[in-house]
Amino acid sequence: MPTVRFAGARIDCERGDVLRDVLLAAGLSPHNGRANDLNCRGHGTCGTCAVHVDGAVSEPTRRERLRLRVPPHDPESGLRLSCQATVEGDVTVTKFPGFWGQHVGDGE
Repeated sequence: MPTVRFAGARIDCERGDVLRDVLLAAGLSPHNGRANDLNCRGHGTCGTCAVHVDGAVSEPTRRERLRLRVPPHDPESGLRLSCQATVEGDVTVTKFPGFWGQHVGDGE
């Protein structure tokens, strides 16, 4: 059973679970500020659930790759959309500042 580490929490989940769903079910959010209310609800179109993932997750979907090419995101940032990534093993997740979580390197 994979473990997701995020914001000081350890969450056990099933292999293949959607990362966004795992976080939300644990009472944690992959969104910053108003993005908690203003997001696409997991359809991969808004980009507000972008996070850095260290560990085993699925390959990026076509929708995810397309969205992460649109500013303010940068496809070279290494971010993933938590609504499009499925957990395949133990992972550590980091959320960066900014409405879309796009300020990589600016701290958690």
